[in-house]
Amino acid sequence: MKNKKEAVVVLSGGQDSTTCLLWALKKYEKVYAVSFDYNQRHKKELECAAKICEKLGVEQKVLDMTLLNELAPNSLTRDEIKVDESAPETGTPNTFVEGRNMLFLTYAAVYAKGRGINDIITGVSQSDFSGYPDCRNVFIKSLNATLNLAMDYEFEIITPLMWIDKEETWELADSLGGLDIIKEMTLTCYNGIMGEGCGHCPACRLRKKGFDLYMSRRKQI
Repeated sequence: MKNKKEAVVVLSGGQDSTTCLLWALKKYEKVYAVSFDYNQRHKKELECAAKICEKLGVEQKVLDMTLLNELAPNSLTRDEIKVDESAPETGTPNTFVEGRNMLFLTYAAVYAKGRGINDIITGVSQSDFSGYPDCRNVFIKSLNATLNLAMDYEFEIITPLMWIDKEETWELADSLGGLDIIKEMTLTCYNGIMGEGCGHCPACRLRKKGFDLYMSRRKQI
């Protein structure tokens, strides 16, 4: 029988994963958060994740994935690589960490199975996927099937944000009573600045555009 009372959330400390954590807390009796240390440039996001879990009363596990830094150099793990300010004409942005979501979800699945949990929640979105192939729905469905076969277990990878954009993500956070948590306690900025961030990196521009659109619409209601 599937355990539908508990879930594992992959939590980075950013807007999307924190919104998913808030969502999960409304759906499940018990929620666990799994975060990853992959020698990211801005370890502050792990601090954010820890503070969010403390505030919300969520048990958090931080897993060591620092080898990923050596295997997949990119602008989110290497100070000497400047963050792409716009999407390249071909290929993926240099903020793409090769294999990250695949590895994170695999480790989250191992953690979940060890606790008899079936549901794994992640904040990937094909609507705002920034050119990252491992945020697409087809990847999630494929990995879900692979994990089920690999561990002979019925996992369900749940993606509450898959088909909504940043404006709708802000709306969801607000409906869950977590607008201030997202605004003040999360770190989405590629340059490591909490809250509103630097204002000019792709993540900050996307976040601000969605926030402004949502606030404008909310005022009209």
